[in-house]
Amino acid sequence: MSDVTNRNCDPLYGQVDALLEQLTKSKSLHILMILEQGKRPLRFSEIKDQIGASSTTVSRRLGELIEFNLVIRTKANEDSKTFEYQISEYGKQLSPIMHSFYEWVKQGNQD
Repeated sequence: MSDVTNRNCDPLYGQVDALLEQLTKSKSLHILMILEQGKRPLRFSEIKDQIGASSTTVSRRLGELIEFNLVIRTKANEDSKTFEYQISEYGKQLSPIMHSFYEWVKQGNQD
């Protein structure tokens, strides 16, 4: 890559690339859509049952989505060892994009 290209490259592209890479991992978008559509925070087992994936996959994806500030993990109650997950406010901003993408793919499959 030339020096001119490097000087003109917006550093946000790297962040966008990292986010897109995360969202394209197995079950990431599915988890976000389930949490976004939920009326309440969900426990790990509820997410796993709805996703239909292994515990390992769901655990990894939730951890990664938490690192990207797209999902929030909280204790079910103060004395509990059980955690609940919900989409963050930042994650909710992705909702229109996720739904548009879903509809776009759905339309492409109808042609």
